[in-house]
Amino acid sequence: MAIHVFDNDEYRPPVWKSYLYQLQQEAPHPRRVTCTCEVENRPKYYGREYHGMISREEADHLLSVAEGSYLIRESQRQPGTYTLALRFGNQTRNFRLYYDGKHFVGEKRFESIHDLVTDGLITLYIETKAAEYIAKMTINPIYEHVGYTTLNREPALKKPAPVTRDTPDGKEPHGDDSGLEQRVHTFRGPHWCEYCANFMWGLIAQGVKCADCGLNVHKQCSKMVPNDCKPDLKHVKKVYSCDLTTLVKAHNSKRPMVVDMCIREIESRGLKSEGLYRVSGFSDLIEDVKLSFDRDGEKADISVNVYEDINIITGALKLYFRDLPIPVITYDAYPRFIEAAKLAEPDERLEALHEALKLLPPAHYETLKYLMAHLKRVTQNEKDNLMNAENLGIVFGPTLMRAPDLDAMTALNDIRYQRQVVESLIKNEDILF
Repeated sequence: MAIHVFDNDEYRPPVWKSYLYQLQQEAPHPRRVTCTCEVENRPKYYGREYHGMISREEADHLLSVAEGSYLIRESQRQPGTYTLALRFGNQTRNFRLYYDGKHFVGEKRFESIHDLVTDGLITLYIETKAAEYIAKMTINPIYEHVGYTTLNREPALKKPAPVTRDTPDGKEPHGDDSGLEQRVHTFRGPHWCEYCANFMWGLIAQGVKCADCGLNVHKQCSKMVPNDCKPDLKHVKKVYSCDLTTLVKAHNSKRPMVVDMCIREIESRGLKSEGLYRVSGFSDLIEDVKLSFDRDGEKADISVNVYEDINIITGALKLYFRDLPIPVITYDAYPRFIEAAKLAEPDERLEALHEALKLLPPAHYETLKYLMAHLKRVTQNEKDNLMNAENLGIVFGPTLMRAPDLDAMTALNDIRYQRQVVESLIKNEDILF
């Protein structure tokens, strides 16, 4: 399917290509071949799909029942090592199987053998059926039409940025911001590549995500994306719910304008207001402020002439932070902040928080720094507003940080540590930032 290039001033939504998605739906489903007898010394992390030390020929016979059938056997040639035997394309394929807390045969790591096999069958099926199609995916890219392109249309073939799993320790959040930082990412639900418009197949780690602008692409397509990513302002349709980095890059600013404008308004007339940030404003008027920012951007009028109650402005600011797709304290950095809060020794906690702050992208760091300085000023008016660092920690803990894919009980237990993180950031704002 051809992707037509339109005039720069004419934005058209991209046409997502469904061919690879359809292939994923057609891929064989896993069929576990269980062992009918008890096997001695079965590793505790394998189930009934483990057949012990059987030969390749025996495995081949057991798997001949259907496509997608699989079992695990111990190698006869190398006892103590394990092989995943999988039926695909009317033949048995054997993969050395590893476990380090998760199961893997290559780069991807899985919680269960079933998920590993599901992902493997999808990949084998798509790469077998669509090898030529995949090789040509980067022809006719849609990248310039999805809202991440630079305003000056320079050729895209630049040196590809490294793809990493984690942000390296010691990364300065306010350092050079010219490179594109991409990370292997697991997308929940169907996602399409924003470079080639094709489906991102697989169960986990289907592609990479730019930590700066939020661009989602296949790993192979990431090599074609320019390093100087910057969203095109005319394609950024709203302020709330927009990725924080995307918004500040589009407006060429350090922080989102909604943060600057709300804090300026609050400090000009609300620092002494009792219960500041704790007292809720009228929800319909908070929503009205949100719509005003989405519609008018920097021209939004949030003055006392329009919104007399300062709690409407504080409510709008808190709503902005809650609506962020990636919280101010990012999912990647979240565990390090929680670990820091659990430290009993104050100096150790401060040092751990200082290191955790280095993991934040520049826009997130600048926003958090500005907000903490503001909240420090709020606490300096505690005599009037009755809001100290602990109270503000209770309000802003779950607003600025959310647990990434944790079960409900763990997330509930984390709430007190979220409060402690924000409380410490406020109290030590002058030292940490």
